[in-house]
Amino acid sequence: MSENINSLKSTFENELSLVDLTNKEAVDNLRVKYLGKKGLVTDLLKQMGTLPAEERPAYGKLVNELKAFVAEKIEQAITTAQEAELNKKLSEGYVDVSLPGNGIPVGSTHPLYDIREEIIDFFAQMGFEVDFGRDIETDWYNFEALNTPPDHPSRDMQDTFYMDEGVVLRSHTSGTQIHYMETHKPPFRMIAPGHVFRVDNDATHAPMFQQCEGLVVDENISFAHLKGVLQLFMKKLFGENVKTRFRPSFFPFTEPSAEMDVSCVFCGGNGCRRCKGTGWMEIGGCGSVDPNVFKNCGIDSEKYTGFAFGFGLDRIAMLRHSIPEISLLTSNDQRFLEQF
Repeated sequence: MSENINSLKSTFENELSLVDLTNKEAVDNLRVKYLGKKGLVTDLLKQMGTLPAEERPAYGKLVNELKAFVAEKIEQAITTAQEAELNKKLSEGYVDVSLPGNGIPVGSTHPLYDIREEIIDFFAQMGFEVDFGRDIETDWYNFEALNTPPDHPSRDMQDTFYMDEGVVLRSHTSGTQIHYMETHKPPFRMIAPGHVFRVDNDATHAPMFQQCEGLVVDENISFAHLKGVLQLFMKKLFGENVKTRFRPSFFPFTEPSAEMDVSCVFCGGNGCRRCKGTGWMEIGGCGSVDPNVFKNCGIDSEKYTGFAFGFGLDRIAMLRHSIPEISLLTSNDQRFLEQF
């Protein structure tokens, strides 16, 4: 058997010496002939089962040595063939190294980033501080301190991701307002932009999106101050001709509460498919801070009043740029991003 192995080795060396090493296909054919599934070396390994048990170790050692030898020589031949193929292409072609390259496509800032920076800049000019808060909150900051006890039905509105007992992925950035009120004394103005998480997923809702909430606390703050700030803000976002309206609503942490609508940015308030013929589009919620929230933060509700508001950055971006689905904002599709 060892003679057969040595004979096959000699035959391989002879064939390898005759192969055109500039021909990659010829080298590959030699590899298949010896190392393929039906190759000559592979066939030797298959014959091991016909030998007596005591002869198999020595036989297997010799065949494996032959296999390693053939594989090494074939690898060297393939490398030589690849280099020859490359040199042939270089010698036949002409490369003008002075020509400019194709370059890298010029990118742009993401529409969500632009919206967020525009919002921060607007409120900063009005004296609002910025607090990004934290993505993970305790149940106290996300719910109870905001006047939402464990049995409160409004918790169902949030569709919260619970990480552990008493720990959640924040379902709104309102919890940041609680942290801020605990560490600052009135009067103050602040906004809390950041990511929020809810069990929701369709064309206009995502399990993770960006939100910005605002809070103003001072003496003699009324709902009229809230309307004035938000009306000015909407004109900044959608132009001087935009109209706003406030509809009564419910939020556990504000009283009274309202939903704010803007005249449809697509039809100018005349009524179209996007606004379902009403001429209005919902933009966010707002209201006067509930005295119980002040109590939970150690603020005297007899002396101070305030207002709070919140809106989705993704929603604003979709309205500003006529984006049909919220998922496009996080898809990283270059064709979509190039439009901005």
